[in-house]
Amino acid sequence: MTQAIALGRKAESDLDSEQEHDLDNIDSMLATVAEQQNIVVESSSPELEILYQDEYLVAINKPSGLLVHRSWLDTHATEFAVQKLRDQIGQHVYPVHRLDRPTSGVLLFVLDKDSARHLMQQFIDQSTEKSYLAVVRGHLEQGVLDYPLKYQYDKIADKKADMTKPAQEAVTEYRCISQTEVPVAVGPYSSARYSLMELLPKTGRKHQLRRHMKHLRHPIVGDTSHGDGKHNTMFRENFDIHRLLLHAAYLSVIHPKTQQKIEIHAPLTSEFARVLSDINLSVEK
Repeated sequence: MTQAIALGRKAESDLDSEQEHDLDNIDSMLATVAEQQNIVVESSSPELEILYQDEYLVAINKPSGLLVHRSWLDTHATEFAVQKLRDQIGQHVYPVHRLDRPTSGVLLFVLDKDSARHLMQQFIDQSTEKSYLAVVRGHLEQGVLDYPLKYQYDKIADKKADMTKPAQEAVTEYRCISQTEVPVAVGPYSSARYSLMELLPKTGRKHQLRRHMKHLRHPIVGDTSHGDGKHNTMFRENFDIHRLLLHAAYLSVIHPKTQQKIEIHAPLTSEFARVLSDINLSVEK
């Protein structure tokens, strides 16, 4: 195993669940991310869209498909948000929360380790506010799902972990923004229904939103792990969509230095906005 892959496994494990951190894990993650930034990576894609920046924080609109950091999940990947942003702004950056590779939207970094500890503690304490947009199968209204999730272990990073952990508390609030019916046959049906949802996670479990939507029988379109393959195929073939339709649209935190509330909004990517228009889903409530 190369050093880069080993570091990727360690970083992935440390950021896996926002509420599993303690101070030792935070320091370990910061050390791992700092070590990763010594790796030189050539970038061929456009610069990252910066949503917010000051002398302590920087937030980007992460594209779908971009890994946050070097990871064992894809040992052939050549671009990572940590290294791209480091090169773009000319200094080391530290991610303070996770955003799955296929998810787009707000990704927050800090520029020093003290701020990182302060911000990561907010995620642990559930004092941040997050809002996601998702296209799900079927017509779903609104509600709150309180459904515990078992921890998803990694065979390598968690090989020494306690595999008998009970399911962890997981709560998601969801609200319908708009609904549509697409006149394209999927399975035995002549048309297919979809909803644009606002998802508000109240806890930070691994793949929480994707697993909760699956539990409600309204999986997120484009989810190859927890979704519906027939609907994913329909979107690929009819709308050229090859990504998860989940977007981190909003994040608020307390600034580590000024103690003021910072609100960060991430506009939809052009691809996400296009497919909403194509299937007649409005983002206006």
